[in-house]
Amino acid sequence: MFDIFSDSSVNLPDEYVAKYGISVIPYSYVMNGEVHTTYDKNVPFRTLARTFYDALRAGAEGKTSLVSKETFKEAIEPSLQAGRDVFLLTIASNISGTYAEAVKAQAELAPLYPDRKIVVRDSQNASLGQGLLALFVARMRERGESLETCTAWFDENCYKLNSYLTVDDLKYLRKSGRVNAILAFAGNLLNIKPLIRASGDVPANLVMYDRERGRRRSLAAVLKGFDDYADPGQETVAVAHADCEEDALALAEQLKARGVKEVVIEYYDICTAAHVGPGTLALFFLGKDRRTYAATTDKKHQK
Repeated sequence: MFDIFSDSSVNLPDEYVAKYGISVIPYSYVMNGEVHTTYDKNVPFRTLARTFYDALRAGAEGKTSLVSKETFKEAIEPSLQAGRDVFLLTIASNISGTYAEAVKAQAELAPLYPDRKIVVRDSQNASLGQGLLALFVARMRERGESLETCTAWFDENCYKLNSYLTVDDLKYLRKSGRVNAILAFAGNLLNIKPLIRASGDVPANLVMYDRERGRRRSLAAVLKGFDDYADPGQETVAVAHADCEEDALALAEQLKARGVKEVVIEYYDICTAAHVGPGTLALFFLGKDRRTYAATTDKKHQK
């Protein structure tokens, strides 16, 4: 038996975290001079998220700090002391330095617990892209699969976890440095909506691969990502929304009409939400390997 840990970018709904015994290690963020947590097991995540998005709409700026080596060590060492192995998943290393901190924690703890295994993996994703990978590993563990088998599955499939999202207001991408100020200003005047996905690069990043004019067309483009790249017979997919629940529910119905049995829906995680802003809608699913189809086209659109 092994324990599963993830930083709070994992974004799974509280009921999934509890049901599958996934330990969530929170980021912290500063807003209006006050330090807040991105996850608290004693507070519904939706409450934390609504408060965060309300503050963004009111003009506040949130700045997230990475999870430190010491925080990781404090979280996972009790499992090692109890004789259990550890599987630790983090947000993509191209988005945050958190993965590097997790690797440092692994390096310091491994000599102290030579009989225990500590597996650290870069999810090559964020939000519920990371969350679905954690969920699938947890379900494998529930069926009795070993840490080695689960790790091999993860290594084979992490780039097959596809992420497609659109943002509603370019100003948040401009603040994060992902689009320049002129593009952000002109785009908002023209009602341009960027389309973003997890890239096929190694290590992966979130990149703008296209754009559409208007909300309706951008939402349709997100769904087209599923139609083009999802595995046939996809049973479990996920939708994250930055306080636009009606759009998320409508997307879920379209996915169920395509035969999807389970749609995991949650507020978009606070860790990266300040970079995309309220109104962001994201879709996550297993499908074609991003390394084989996305890297070339993503580089083309970044020029």
